Amino acid sequence: MSFLRCSAKSGVSGAQGGGVQAVTLSAAPPSYFRGFTLIALKENREGDKEEDHAGTFQIIDEEETQFMSNCPVAVTESTPRRRTRIQVFWIAPPAGTGCVILKASIIQKRIIYFQDEGSLTKKLCEQDSTFDGVTDKPILDCCACGTAKYRLTFYGNWSEKTHPKDYPRRANHWSAIIGGSHSKNYVLWEYGGYASEGVKQVAELGSPVKMEEEIRQQSDEVLTVIKAKAQWPAWQPLNVRAAPSAEFSVDRTRHLMSFLTMMGPSPDWNVGLSAEDLCTKECGWVQKVVQDLIPWDAGTDSGVTYESPNKPTIPQEKIRPLTSLDHPQSPFYDPEGGSITQVARVVIERIARKGEQCNIVPDNVDDIVADLAPEEKDEDDTPETCIYSNWSPWSACSSSTCDKGKRMRQRMLKAQLDLSVPCPDTQDFQPCMGPGCSDEDGSTCTMSEWITWSPCSISCGMGMRSRERYVKQFPEDGSVCTLPTEETEKCTVNEECSPSSCLMTEWGEWDECSATCGMGMKKRHRMIKMSPADGSMCKAETSQAEKCMMPECHTIPCLLSPWSEWSDCSVTCGKGMRTRQRMLKSLAELGDCNEDLEQVEKCMLPECPIDCELTEWSQWSECNKSCGKGHMIRTRIIQMEPQFGGAPCPETVQRKKCRIRKCLRNPSIQKLRWREARESRRSEQLKEESEGEQFPGCRMRPWTAWSECTKLCGGGIQERYMTVKKRFKSSQFTSCKDKKEIRACNVHPC
Repeated sequence: MSFLRCSAKSGVSGAQGGGVQAVTLSAAPPSYFRGFTLIALKENREGDKEEDHAGTFQIIDEEETQFMSNCPVAVTESTPRRRTRIQVFWIAPPAGTGCVILKASIIQKRIIYFQDEGSLTKKLCEQDSTFDGVTDKPILDCCACGTAKYRLTFYGNWSEKTHPKDYPRRANHWSAIIGGSHSKNYVLWEYGGYASEGVKQVAELGSPVKMEEEIRQQSDEVLTVIKAKAQWPAWQPLNVRAAPSAEFSVDRTRHLMSFLTMMGPSPDWNVGLSAEDLCTKECGWVQKVVQDLIPWDAGTDSGVTYESPNKPTIPQEKIRPLTSLDHPQSPFYDPEGGSITQVARVVIERIARKGEQCNIVPDNVDDIVADLAPEEKDEDDTPETCIYSNWSPWSACSSSTCDKGKRMRQRMLKAQLDLSVPCPDTQDFQPCMGPGCSDEDGSTCTMSEWITWSPCSISCGMGMRSRERYVKQFPEDGSVCTLPTEETEKCTVNEECSPSSCLMTEWGEWDECSATCGMGMKKRHRMIKMSPADGSMCKAETSQAEKCMMPECHTIPCLLSPWSEWSDCSVTCGKGMRTRQRMLKSLAELGDCNEDLEQVEKCMLPECPIDCELTEWSQWSECNKSCGKGHMIRTRIIQMEPQFGGAPCPETVQRKKCRIRKCLRNPSIQKLRWREARESRRSEQLKEESEGEQFPGCRMRPWTAWSECTKLCGGGIQERYMTVKKRFKSSQFTSCKDKKEIRACNVHPC
């Protein structure tokens, strides 16, 4: 089931009359939707006219959402794929507009659902508390059991490359992260609310001290205080500096998490999450949350640029997300109201579950390990009919700190001689802790994980590299922490530094295992930084491969092949679609597999050529001479100019010779005949004006005057029309139609 909501948690700010709403369309797992359409209508309007729509949407993530090409006031998906959540901003219409209806249609498994009432339709009125920044849908009570442990990792993406306008090169940074896991009775910060003194100090000064004090004062409502170090400068590659992370726990009562960090320098701009619920409706714990972040204004300072002087906001305003239309001097300003490029991404990943769990179905290897009892097996109870390889050595402990972790060993089942006798597991797990840690040792200090190794000290040959960690918690007995915070080791960039040797980068991280279960392969790569000085070929290997062992295949019902390459675009020019497929490799008896076997995305090729388009040729004009040799013309008009390399336009004017009669040699006789012809035409015209022309079955109105010439020189055309004045009822003729005549004019050269 999918829901449309506007809540403080998801970003409500301000009131109707220009206020900004964050509108979220979400589906509760295992439900999902592939596509959607979102519109905002005035109450009792159908949406057929432009004035039926209310307010304007603003895109947050262009990879997820876009405006509809044939209906720019509506929002739809950028790429059709399986998703459970999208979010856009909606700027409310002016006060006095009345109630607004937000409607969503969704596509689930190629079926379109559109609800005029219920969870896919939301009615908002000016007096609703929704517009005052108060959640209209309260956070539900959590029914999960035990506790869950999570790791928060913060990836800053704010750099001069992504946000070049007025980027502060000297002092750019992220302040220390501060937050906590808490109950619904405590709010650290929320859109539409007012910043506390602690939030204000983080927002304006980057200081987490007051915020941490406020959190700890709510000890009954808070389970874990979340803290991570500041980042100076704001962005560096991950191979130079590891992303800051922090671990925290949640339980049934305190199942929400919030955090914030200041974007510095700035007036009072931050990013963060507010009341992120990690408890599921199925009484379990969310596995992973990935959220792109845009900055928000704490409402305590009125500056509009990164380095604006202090300008306190009096009275204090509500917390709201920044938009691209806030102020022309804003570094995020876009006169077209485009989306703000995300400045950070936060990943919250579950790393363990403890205690008895309500949801007894394990969904990954970590859950299986977390639920294992730490009991030793004294005897090997392997049946004689099961032939195994020897146990592999124990793996390194998953925890490099004094937090509890796990280690694993494996063996392979070579043969099962008696199918009626089951064979035990091929994996064995054991609880463990990081080096130098002990459960009973009161002098133990808790250390962070090691930061990534530094580059080797030399570019060729044997050198040294180092890595660091820091003390997360000092010993409870007050003793000095003796565990090392820095570690060094030898490193070899290139074993032989000679004219024929080449300079290589360090090995990258291992790729994911090629198999999702059982035995597979994994690879890692490195690149050539400098070719040999003597011009020879570099003989050093650039890739390595080794075997990898994943959980037994019967634990994973969905075993899929890798995605195929994308097909060619469905068109040779313009917009089209392309597809890719994968195959189900596991047996159907292992269970239903709901994963997509085909993906479709849009593709864009160069614009299609458009040839020149013209009207049909007009009638030939009258001869431009009354006697002797002359010419007459016909024309056609360009309807569409050629575009994108299309065929050019051919000629638009044609001429041909005409000869009425020979001109008389005696000028006086010729003038006499001209006079007679002119008087004859006048009499005919007077007769037409008085009676109208008589045609079989109808009477016609007189000819209209000739129109102005279409050209001043070089040959143009003039037109005149005769329309039907009266049709006789007894007429059987079909020739009674409006008439048109055309003649040449201004035929002299330009």
